[in-house]
Amino acid sequence: MTTLFRNIKYLDESAQSLIEGELLVRDGVIADFGQNLGRPDGADIIMAEGAVLCPGLVDMRASLGEPGYEYRETILSAAEAAAAGGITSIAVLPDAVPPIDDPALVHLIIARGLETGSVTLLPYAAATRGLLGEELAEYGLLKAAGAVAFTDGTRTIASSRLMRLALSYASGFGSRIVQHPEDFELARGGAATAGARATWMGLPGIPAAAEAICIARDIRLAELTGGAVHFAHVTTGEALALIRQAKDKGLSVTCDTAPPYFDLNETAIGDYRTYCKLSPPLRAESDRLAVLEGLRDGTIDAIASDHQPRDADDKRLPFADAAPGAAGLATLLGVTLAQVHNGFLTLPQALSLLTDKPAAWLGIEAGVIARGRPADLCLFHPERSWFVQAGKLPGKAQNTPFDGRALEGVVLGTWKAGRRVFGT
Repeated sequence: MTTLFRNIKYLDESAQSLIEGELLVRDGVIADFGQNLGRPDGADIIMAEGAVLCPGLVDMRASLGEPGYEYRETILSAAEAAAAGGITSIAVLPDAVPPIDDPALVHLIIARGLETGSVTLLPYAAATRGLLGEELAEYGLLKAAGAVAFTDGTRTIASSRLMRLALSYASGFGSRIVQHPEDFELARGGAATAGARATWMGLPGIPAAAEAICIARDIRLAELTGGAVHFAHVTTGEALALIRQAKDKGLSVTCDTAPPYFDLNETAIGDYRTYCKLSPPLRAESDRLAVLEGLRDGTIDAIASDHQPRDADDKRLPFADAAPGAAGLATLLGVTLAQVHNGFLTLPQALSLLTDKPAAWLGIEAGVIARGRPADLCLFHPERSWFVQAGKLPGKAQNTPFDGRALEGVVLGTWKAGRRVFGT
């Protein structure tokens, strides 16, 4: 299997700039790149003038619905959506039924990813048994089975004592705790960010400070234990200020965010649009701008899809009762590129947040274009537009908060280990 990409721009090995030229894939790995590579015998020639070739996107957090919630999403349907979105690696949350708190389930998720042939699945293991927040899971056995980190997914590890133990225990295995940063008591029962809009709509509010309160506690616990903590889907300026300070002190603190939190604000819930009910909820415009600044200045380490598939029946409820969560695989690249088109991020900056940075965090051999590396690749045209339409997205989950949105950045093809898994 030999493929030669011609007339492309590709992200260089440092992920700092785009280079015009050619790239050769042979036997599933990147064989060469540069200028005038010739025409190897039997090569499939991809002419893609104006297109950009980048590493396959590395999504560092998604829920896939299987096992237990196959009516929402399956691994196969998620793989279809991922390939259409240029994603070739996904870190999978442990919020399955049963939860991924057993080494056998870690092996199962990895194996199911291999079966798709199009996406590598990297399981997070449960930080606590059954995701119940009562006692720690068996970190050593789970790490040996292939778990990339430990988290209770969309559930906060609420107990300070348990979080301290988790950070200490995980650090002994060279691993991290990933926290859903919301003070449990302040967030309980809430449906939208507390403030004038939530009050006007009659919705129970979650104070934006609930995020910073949890993050402040866990930063202090990370300092106390020497452990490493990662904060998922950070959404507020106050929280990002705390994370900046922690990084300046040299603590093992990292974070990510997701496209809704830098593209939308709380006004998107409009007339009770349940597709825009998320956890954490959409924030004020000032917080959205703060998240954008965190992307630009490097405080935020990666962009994740935060894919949370929901069935139509999960969303066809009063706003306060509807399940939170949004589908995000197919729109991850397009919504991120919107910040390139408006001049807030450079294209290399945006792609780095989706490729080499999450890959380095996960410790996997992906996310860069380098000779001898697996040819996991995404070819896209940054100027072509497409229309997001719930009901017509690839995959099973259709609960997108970007329904009706025009996006620039069309994925032309996705390759996994040199084999084309999307596009024609």
